[in-house]
Amino acid sequence: LQVNNNGVVSFGTGVPEFTPEPFPLPGHRPFVAPYWADVDTRLGGDVFYRQSREPELLARLTRDLATAATPSEPPPRPTWAFVATWDRVSYFGAASKKVNTFQAVLATDGATSYVVLNYGDIQWTTGISNQGDAHTGLGGTPAQAGFNSGDDVHYYNIPGSRSPAVLTIGRRSNVGVPGRWIFRVDEFTATEVPPVTPSPPPAQGGTTKKRVYI
Repeated sequence: LQVNNNGVVSFGTGVPEFTPEPFPLPGHRPFVAPYWADVDTRLGGDVFYRQSREPELLARLTRDLATAATPSEPPPRPTWAFVATWDRVSYFGAASKKVNTFQAVLATDGATSYVVLNYGDIQWTTGISNQGDAHTGLGGTPAQAGFNSGDDVHYYNIPGSRSPAVLTIGRRSNVGVPGRWIFRVDEFTATEVPPVTPSPPPAQGGTTKKRVYI
């Protein structure tokens, strides 16, 4: 797998495109997109990634994944995780100090597998190459979020993707925890949520450390 600068974890090949497209994508291109957009770390922020079997991380994942399990199934107990974090990253052409923090977590016990998307502060949606405003980071073609299995059948577009509403992704959820989205992917399970309409940007401030596995 590859961690791409533009908010994507891909399998088999990189994703150089900085203009997000809705899923499913043509061709066999499996990837997970916590926030596919025109990230520019030269202007601010870092991208971190690691695979881990640390007991503390796995225990926390076990607690968090319990919110996505059905009552008839045993709770997930992952034995391995891969964590990719885009920490306070800026956008291409930024003329402001707006930054985003988001994360993709892959977790498995060797049989049951999950994708967890975590969101901290989300302050921009678009770089200037996608017709975004340099000062606001808004407009144009906003970010895409979700995952694409590469088989043209199993995919999920988080509601609000590629619209102004993606700015509120850190206040929404499909598991009742604002800023967290969880999907079982060994067998496709997507918990649907109502469609969203654009809303004003969230107020700044607060902490996201309990949500994102920094």
